[in-house]
Amino acid sequence: MTLVIGEKELRELPITIDPDILSGTPVFRGTRVPVDALISNLEAGLTVDGFLENFPTVTRQQALQVLEFSKTTLLKLGQSA
Repeated sequence: MTLVIGEKELRELPITIDPDILSGTPVFRGTRVPVDALISNLEAGLTVDGFLENFPTVTRQQALQVLEFSKTTLLKLGQSA
């Protein structure tokens, strides 16, 4: 199964992947907060508000945009199965 994510879609994400920032770990744009910190915090039972309190440099819009991208990508996977 192949899932294609367009370059435009990736450019619109509020993330940065830069080898000079946390060794290339995807981070929220303008921060040093790894994107996976959002998922880890949600897995640990925190709400989005709790995550944002822990990482005040991340905006609500950034967090919700990443979650929406994740949801859309998972739905695409389900449709291509």
